[in-house]
Amino acid sequence: MFAIIKTGGKQYRVQEGDFLSVERLPAETGKTALFDQVLLISDDKETLIGTPFIEKAAVRAAVVEDFKGDKVLVFKKKRRKQYRRTRGHRQDLTRVKILNIVADAAQLPPLEIEELKPQAKPSAAPPEIEKLEEAAAPKPAKKEAKPKEKAAAAKPIKHKAAGKPKKKTPTKTAPGKKGR
Repeated sequence: MFAIIKTGGKQYRVQEGDFLSVERLPAETGKTALFDQVLLISDDKETLIGTPFIEKAAVRAAVVEDFKGDKVLVFKKKRRKQYRRTRGHRQDLTRVKILNIVADAAQLPPLEIEELKPQAKPSAAPPEIEKLEEAAAPKPAKKEAKPKEKAAAAKPIKHKAAGKPKKKTPTKTAPGKKGR
C-alpha cells in the first residue's frame, strides 16, 4: 500500500515504514504529525483518487528530527555593469517516519509509537544523511594560546650608513633638445 501526500507545496509518494525529509513541521521530535492532504491511496485491490484530495484520508508519521538541508548558492550577475551578488540558503527540514496510511481517519489505530530518539539512525538512511550527522558533531575546543612575553631589551635602531654617498641619477631633458 502506498499514498501520495502533499506537504510544504510538494507531493511525496510514501509507504509505511519510509523515512522522508519534508519542509519544517511544527511538531516536536518524538511526537506525531498527521498529513490530511492525501491525493491518492493505492493497494493491491483498489486505487482511490482524490479531487483534489481524498476526504477523511490520513497519513500518520512520527517526527524523528529537525535539521537543515544542504546549502544552495544563489548567484546574480548583470554583465558589463560590475554587479555580482552571491547568497546562500539552507532550508529547515524535518525527517519523519511514516507509521500508518488509512482511507478513513476514524480507522486510525491508537497511537503506539516506539520511542524514536534523535540520535538513532534510520536503517534505510542514505549515506548523505550520515555525512550531515558527522558534520554536525561538535568539534573539540581549541587550546588557549599563551601570552607572548615582551623582549627584555629593545632592539637597536639601525641608521643608514653615513659613509656611502647617494648615487646621482641623470636628469631628463625635453624631447628634441640635447643635454649640455
